[in-house]
Amino acid sequence: MSGTTLSRSSRALVTGADGFIGSHLVEMLVARGYTVRALAQYNSFNDWGWLEGAPCLAEIEVVSGDVRDPHFCRHMMKDVDVVFHLAALIAIPYSYVAPDSYVDTNVRGTLNVCQAALDAGVKRVIHTSTSEVYGTAQYVPIDEKHPLQPQSPYSASKIGADAIAQSFQNAFSLPLTVARPFNTYGPRQSARAVIPTIISQIASGKPRIELGDMSPTRDFNYVEDTCRGFIALAECDAAIGEVVNIGSNYEITIRDTLHLIRELMGSDIEVVQDDQRLRPQNSEVFRLWCDNSKIEALTGFKPQVDIREGLARTIEWFTNPDNLRRYKVDIYNV
Repeated sequence: MSGTTLSRSSRALVTGADGFIGSHLVEMLVARGYTVRALAQYNSFNDWGWLEGAPCLAEIEVVSGDVRDPHFCRHMMKDVDVVFHLAALIAIPYSYVAPDSYVDTNVRGTLNVCQAALDAGVKRVIHTSTSEVYGTAQYVPIDEKHPLQPQSPYSASKIGADAIAQSFQNAFSLPLTVARPFNTYGPRQSARAVIPTIISQIASGKPRIELGDMSPTRDFNYVEDTCRGFIALAECDAAIGEVVNIGSNYEITIRDTLHLIRELMGSDIEVVQDDQRLRPQNSEVFRLWCDNSKIEALTGFKPQVDIREGLARTIEWFTNPDNLRRYKVDIYNV
């Protein structure tokens, strides 16, 4: 099977569409003219996560199910041209206490999606990886040839998922690209991530912020840029069979990110270290800095939103009382 150039009238399936990045991707695909089927994880409340408030909700087909079920995966793959596979368990702290869940969802779920896509004759699959698979940088900036280091059960499960996805491209010519985004942030992000943690604690009027280690560096990317990267790769036949970073080629420490958020919010709030937020000694990823030259060479993609502007947009969203009340700022979310 060979890749076929997509048109903007193509039919797209987004797994994990009810989540942070997935919901933004759905909105961007609809705006670009795609017909979108959005997978929300099945639950008895019939809750569609962040899709509930999507302005394009009437224009998409929402299906409820679970990528862990291969029968369901075949069902949801019918009449699909391109799959954006984002469904995953991603919280690193929870992977320390429930690693089996991560293998089940991330590895086996990816196997089910790839097998269903192959059987359905899908034209393109974009499989979502993560910069966490690189572990602490052995050199910077980190290109796609950097060694993989499983420093948490989460990252190990994503390394396994990436390998499953690549095996389907190599063994069965499934037209697949592994998209490897670095740290994405923005409106709707989970409270367990550091940027929402800082903003929500300041916005809620807490007397001091509780954080983990502030010395690590990250390559933060505004969510709209990450989604642009996904779509650019899906529309690029030259990316088939490739692993491609999505990042900004800009490194900043957690501490400097905190200072920038405090400046933008006009806050001088005190910061204290919360030991329960620290990773185990050999599990912390101390440095991530993306080499994004490959995606630029393949697609011409460049990030459009710098860290200051992205944080300002994120702060505006989180400080809306209707949004802030959805976050439990008094507990540590794993």
